[in-house]
Amino acid sequence: MTPPAQPFLSVEALDKRFGAERVLDGVGFTLERESVLAILGRSGGGKTTLLKILAGLVPADSGRFLLDGRDLSTVPPERRQVVYLYQEPLLFPHLSVRENLVFGLRLRRLDEAAMRARIEPLVDRLGLADHLEKMPAQLSGGQRQRVAFGRALAIQPPLLLLDEPFGSLDATTRAEMQTLFREVARQVAITAIFVTHDVKEALIVGDRFGHLAGARLKLFADRAAFIGDPVSGAASEIAFWNSLASKTPSPPRA
Repeated sequence: MTPPAQPFLSVEALDKRFGAERVLDGVGFTLERESVLAILGRSGGGKTTLLKILAGLVPADSGRFLLDGRDLSTVPPERRQVVYLYQEPLLFPHLSVRENLVFGLRLRRLDEAAMRARIEPLVDRLGLADHLEKMPAQLSGGQRQRVAFGRALAIQPPLLLLDEPFGSLDATTRAEMQTLFREVARQVAITAIFVTHDVKEALIVGDRFGHLAGARLKLFADRAAFIGDPVSGAASEIAFWNSLASKTPSPPRA
């Protein structure tokens, strides 16, 4: 009998305390390759701590983290091949957009032809073709986040961790980036964990869903289960917008 396939990502019984405060309590989940897990939760609820543990930036008190069958729990962050995107783009201000995009590739000693082959498709998908020679200070917030996203994708990380990456953007730009992320995630087959406190954003970017509260992670079987569970707040938000639409007066007839 053939054994079941091993999940690409497996997080097992992570615990974390800061002093007397328990931030993560037995958090565990699996994620298949080319999936995006959207984790919803309030600010200060442990989402960032979870990502930092997976990135190797904060040690867990107990539990382990396996990626493609390899236990990374004690592996230094620079050897995990996991990329962590913050809310702020953190571009190198003295480098052009082009040089920011290839920065990680230069560290990996790829030649110029190989670097061009990596970034050219991303430049087109992210709408950066007209900005390659600009400096970060010449870009809008949304453009800077696109560069940071492209720089992360250029090195083709096995796992991408996104910590409310669009939270500092205005509403219109944030909506554009959410849609762009979803499109690019499908095109380049990203495996990612995306944490957010915004239920609408979670529904747009994710194809799997979780809710982190009280140091515990609740996972949902599918999108319908996530929407239907009161803990997500999705049904309430949908009901609010539906009720608002029903109260909107019709335009006067000519």
